[in-house]
Amino acid sequence: MGKCGRYAVMSAALMAFSACHSIDDDRIPPMNVYLNFNTVGDWTLYGVPGAGSYRQFIKAERIPAQYPYSAISATGFGGVLLVGDVHGQPVAYDLACPVECRADVRIKVNADALNAECPSCHSTYDIVTNYGYPLSGKAAEKGYGLQRYHVAPGRNGEYMIVTR
Repeated sequence: MGKCGRYAVMSAALMAFSACHSIDDDRIPPMNVYLNFNTVGDWTLYGVPGAGSYRQFIKAERIPAQYPYSAISATGFGGVLLVGDVHGQPVAYDLACPVECRADVRIKVNADALNAECPSCHSTYDIVTNYGYPLSGKAAEKGYGLQRYHVAPGRNGEYMIVTR
């Protein structure tokens, strides 16, 4: 077999392997997400300062209590979990467990293990290195990952925004 033939076989095997192990991270109902951090000061108070740090945002329950929610603020289906990834970059997930698909069944962060667990089905998720990838439980069996949201500098002068 020639060099091109070997690459074709390796590429086909890699695609087949990845197709069998795809993650469904779009299981929860689509809801609006919009959190804005207008200034560096807002980010310092309510954002995530580095790797492994995290905060929850649930507008209906005013969590965090002092965050300046506005009429256009929205926190998804179960709330937003904002996390500093292994490199200290912010990532955001919906707090709703994708196995349970209920707004009131929210993952809980295990800060010691740098993962999150559903209190109902006990599935665990990697929230720091593999972006919501399921580690154990029904989520791992079924390939259900956490719903991710976008975190980026704002386009209208905001320091940072979280959106769907």
